[in-house]
Amino acid sequence: MFEKKIIDTFCFLGKSLKDFKDDKSPYRKKILNAIKLSKKVNGWFDEAHICFAIESIAGILQNQKIENWLAKYNINKNVPKTIGVIMAGNIPLVGFHDFLCVLCSGHFFKGKLSSNDQYLLPLLAEIMIQYYPDLKDKIHFVNNQLDNFDAVIATGSNNTAHYFKSYFTKYPHIIRMNRSSVAVLSGYESQEELDLLAEDVFKYYGLGCRNVSKLYLPSDFDLDRLFKSFYSYKDLVNHPKYANNYTYNKAVYLMGNKKIIENGFLLLKEDKAISSPISVLHYQYYNDLKDVENDLLENDKDIQCIVSHIKDIKNKVDFGHAQSPLIDDYADGVDTMKFLTTLN
Repeated sequence: MFEKKIIDTFCFLGKSLKDFKDDKSPYRKKILNAIKLSKKVNGWFDEAHICFAIESIAGILQNQKIENWLAKYNINKNVPKTIGVIMAGNIPLVGFHDFLCVLCSGHFFKGKLSSNDQYLLPLLAEIMIQYYPDLKDKIHFVNNQLDNFDAVIATGSNNTAHYFKSYFTKYPHIIRMNRSSVAVLSGYESQEELDLLAEDVFKYYGLGCRNVSKLYLPSDFDLDRLFKSFYSYKDLVNHPKYANNYTYNKAVYLMGNKKIIENGFLLLKEDKAISSPISVLHYQYYNDLKDVENDLLENDKDIQCIVSHIKDIKNKVDFGHAQSPLIDDYADGVDTMKFLTTLN
């Protein structure tokens, strides 16, 4: 009974988010206010990106998608526990999927929000509680240190992850660290595909773990094709925080006599590292695709997703889809629902 009701509630949330811009939406003012407050406390958040995050969530909260997803798990035999969830704040609503998983698995959600994203998820919870009041006792947000929980899901930087692993060692846990995403190009991509790749690179200013931070390019690839597609994002340099990163990184590379290619808003640097700083995109040439496959395998723990149309590349996503994960796309490749539905 609970499972059916929670599915209905998330579907109601999805419809409410999908329609929130409609003047007749009962949640329009509250969501717009939450967006306004979020922009105020986090200079990286802008309305377009917050709305994209909201629309992406609305897209997965559909009855058939949720039912098909949950059918893979044995939820009814699950004994409800309290799950502490420590959320990141690098992109809007980045912790929503953990919120979804905890509630759909029948557990109690106890969330610690990032100060950089403290208004959006509580509002979504409020909308759900209005539809299904019994959820009021299953959803709690804390401002201070987490306590009184049975298991934990924590997302943070590599430094905080080491702290989390030490602090939560006696609890069942999922601890997530920094990851980045890559794209593997064949050289035969259409200009439209490269336009979509630009979205994978620049969405959320490159702050997300699903943002492409490195390109694998065939040795004869024409970089001008990339710049042509990237040009539509030239106004990023007008964003103060992005501009500061661009100016700083450019100065560091020039002072260090590092070879870079730049177009006024992006620095391209030939580098084997997977992760790149904001405003910088690493690239690496290859002659043999096998070398790329080996490199991807070697760096698997640092890679969130791989964008490509090359059929031999495993676990890839299409161009333009890096920031639109499916409902069963789990961060770091760890099945959160399996973890939650097998807790003793």
